[in-house]
Amino acid sequence: MYHLFLNTKFSFEFILLQTLHLFEMALKISFLSHKFYPDIGGIESNSEVLALAFTKAGHVVHLLTWTKNVVDEDRPYVIIRNPTTQQLVSNCLWADVVFENNPCLRMSWPNFFIGRPSVIALNTWVTRLDGSIAYQDRLKLWWLKRARRVIAVSRALRNRSWPAATVIENPYQIGQFRLISSVERTKDFVFLGRLVSDKGADQAIKALYQLTRSQDEELFALRKPSLTIIGTGPEAGALAQCVVELGLEEQVHFTGALRGEALAECLNQHRFLLVPSAWEEPFGNVALEGMACGCLPIASDGGGLADAIGPAGLLFQRNDVDALVKCIRHVLKNPELEQALRDKTPGHLAAHHPDLIAQRYLEVLEAAVPTRR
Repeated sequence: MYHLFLNTKFSFEFILLQTLHLFEMALKISFLSHKFYPDIGGIESNSEVLALAFTKAGHVVHLLTWTKNVVDEDRPYVIIRNPTTQQLVSNCLWADVVFENNPCLRMSWPNFFIGRPSVIALNTWVTRLDGSIAYQDRLKLWWLKRARRVIAVSRALRNRSWPAATVIENPYQIGQFRLISSVERTKDFVFLGRLVSDKGADQAIKALYQLTRSQDEELFALRKPSLTIIGTGPEAGALAQCVVELGLEEQVHFTGALRGEALAECLNQHRFLLVPSAWEEPFGNVALEGMACGCLPIASDGGGLADAIGPAGLLFQRNDVDALVKCIRHVLKNPELEQALRDKTPGHLAAHHPDLIAQRYLEVLEAAVPTRR
């Protein structure tokens, strides 16, 4: 019994020491995200994935955001919405490291005076849409120079905006975007994104029109191809009018914004995801989300989309509807090509698993804090 007591005591002390060790190793991360859930977007999605993964890895996260929406905050980390100046300062003082998921000067400015180690992840270009550099961009570039480490989410973003950055591509939400065996894949093409001119939904509609008018009816088993458009935005009315003018009302379906299980189920119904972005995407999370739901991505060749689809999709010349149609016809006429691309999907998705991506982020964060206060 005495030996048992000693063994029990030893186990308790061992567990206590290990717990204290983990506590000492845990980082206190002030996580800044300009927007956050329930807002929809690539940065918002990345912030959710990374904040959860950092917490799962044993670190303490306080996420600060300007998004005011009051929602169910059942999350294992602290969320501070629309922070006051006092909260910005106190969280900076509390932190071991300040992490900005894209430059957030409106929240990170106290660190100019406090001087905590900082890491900034670039999720988008540090320029205007036309490539020019405004004073806001110059301020961001100055702020990036003060960071201990800079991360870029694609090679294109690193090369154009911050050549010294470490490239860590984006994760995707594995719990939401997945194959659903009970959903039948009976539809052809799907577009997912904001309905703005930059995203190119009009090009998807025009490509469908060309495919409908072509003599390649056998590609769709003597039926008319379909297109589902998921999303909302200021161009919704113009896109709906375009569908009417082209006589595609029976083939194009607008779902509006979808979230959660409804979004995953809708993507699982489709064979191909069209990503015809008119501008150069810094990365393109939608490609990973579609792939995870069984869609083969066909994307424009600008910016970071090549990184996003990797070897598991097809690229076409940006802003060229004819090139998009040619790309679609090519894969439809070559089932062996489609299968070869699909065979590469699991490996590509595995490289973007949240835990793996978070670990790479944490390596950068830990390197920015060489000694603990």
